[in-house]
This record gives sequence, C-alpha cells and structure tokens, in this order.
Amino acid sequence: MAAGRSRLSPEIDFDGIGKQVGFLRLPHSVHRSAYGWIPIPIVAIGNGSGPRVLLMAGNHGDEYEGQVALGKLIRELDPGAVQGRIIILPSANFPAAMAGSRTSPHDDGNLNRSFPGDPDGGPTAQIAYYIESELLPRVEFVLDLHSGGSSLTYLPTALMRRPTDPAKFERGIDMLRTFGAQFGCMVGVGWGEHTLTAAAARAGTAHMSTELAGGGQVTPAALRIAENGIRRVLAKLGAIETAPPPAEPPPRLMQVTGQDYYCYAPEPGLFEPLVELGTEVEAGTPAGAIHAHDTPWREPAIARFSRAGMVVCKRVPGRVERGDCLYHLASALER
Repeated sequence: MAAGRSRLSPEIDFDGIGKQVGFLRLPHSVHRSAYGWIPIPIVAIGNGSGPRVLLMAGNHGDEYEGQVALGKLIRELDPGAVQGRIIILPSANFPAAMAGSRTSPHDDGNLNRSFPGDPDGGPTAQIAYYIESELLPRVEFVLDLHSGGSSLTYLPTALMRRPTDPAKFERGIDMLRTFGAQFGCMVGVGWGEHTLTAAAARAGTAHMSTELAGGGQVTPAALRIAENGIRRVLAKLGAIETAPPPAEPPPRLMQVTGQDYYCYAPEPGLFEPLVELGTEVEAGTPAGAIHAHDTPWREPAIARFSRAGMVVCKRVPGRVERGDCLYHLASALER
C-alpha cells in the first residue's frame, strides 16, 4: 500500500452515538469546479458496545440490488435496535454509481480491482485507499453486496473466500447459510490482490460478498433476498436482535475452485445462448454459438464448457467480443 494520509474526509464521527448521515468528501478539482469535492454517501449507526460491521454496495456502480437494499436499511434501522456499530457505504464508487457504470467515468477505475489504492492516485484509487486504510481497520466483518451488473445475471449467491483453517471454514459455511441466498459458495479462485476480498484479508477483517441477479435491473425477488440476508447476518453477528426467519429451502452449498469454471467467447459476434441458468452441464457441452453478423454465411463459432458443473451466471448482452465472459459454473462443495 502506498504510504500517506488519505485526502478523503468524513462529515460524520465514526465513534459517535445514534444514526449519523453525511458524505465522504473526495477533493476533485476540475474545469467546472476548481475547489470541488465528490460526495460519497456514508452512514454510521452506533449504540453501546458490540460488533463492528461494514455494509457496502456500489463497489461496481451498475450493480443496483445492494444499493437499493442498503438505502432502505439506512431509512428503516432504529439506532436503539443496534448493538455496537454499523458503517454503511451504499454507493462505494459513487461516480460509477451515478453513471450507472461498472467503472468510474473520471478515471475508468474498477474499484474492486484497485485495492490497496493510492492516496495520491485518481478518484477510484483514493476511494480504495480510504476503505482499506480507514474503514476496514475499524470493523470486524464486512458484507460487500454485488450482482451481475449490466453484462451478467446470476442465480442469487452468497460467496466467501475459502479459509484454510477448519474452524474458520465451518464459521464461513454457517454465515453463508445464514444469509440465505439460493446458493452459498466457497471460492478458491480470485482476481489477485486488488479486490476488497484481498483487502479484508490484509486487514484481518472477516468478509462475505454476494452475486444477486443483475442484468442492469432490480427484481423484487433479488431485492428481498438482499434485504433479508443483510438483517440475518447482522443478527448473527449480534448487531441487531431480530432477524427474518431462515430461508426455505436452505442454501445449496457450492464451490468455484479454478478459472476452468468460466466460459468465454472465442470470437466476436452475436451470442446465441445454448443453455440457461440452473442447467447442469458436462465438460465439452456447447455453451453458446457466436454468429459473425458481418459474414453471415460463415458457420458460428461454438463456445464449450471446460468442466462439469451448474450454470450460475449467464451473459446478458447479445453482442460479444473475444474474451467476454459468457457463463460461469459452480459445483457441489467438497469439504
């Protein structure tokens, strides 16, 4: 991590009592505003001793389910019902959220590929640095709400990096079940050391994330899973007393252990899906046909799955480039 002091400044006191709402001020000098700042909404709810929790959404700005769910929680949660401290960052990459984009319009920054960040970098790097250096050390647990965004849609899934310690593994399974999505998934493959998952590990903070539907929309079913799951997790941690009832049926436990779980477009063109979400496939199963619409007399290229598993994620837009993710799989959890 780059050494230095973050330039972001909070309008709220993280150690205060009650519900405080305000902004993180990110200095941003541009043509239309010489001494301006980007307002990143943040909320802290504190009441006595207890667990310290960070709830995040909008890590990617086009993933809306978590942003809506956390906004509703901010308005509904009574500080008197809280034990300890809950910090809520509902639109973490706020410029991306305002643009409805995975990445920031200011620097094309992908926040979840920008940790540990840089206090002297662009807006996205500065946000990442503040989260890792200022917010994560304040909490014991972070829940980061994601979905498929504009390009993908998921069967609702809660995820956690697979711990090597057996006791932490069992606690992780318990938390995945607690959230109550359709699937609870242990992930053994990641995207390097620049994700919030990696940042939480460096800070010694327990971490869980989600992939809740997506497709550039908010569905009632996915939003209900998010809202209930957040409250179940808070209750499990002891931050609130009352939780929704457990999910029925309970989550199916799955895993993703390598890059062979992902299926990519072999050519540019028009994507014809050949399987749907929830399908069980074998290695070699045709996944999609990629039609060359500039030379329609050519036979389409066929993308195939590299391994067996269940389809939990599918691409939404019909136009693809070589290397675009079409699907990814999960398989039954192996203990």
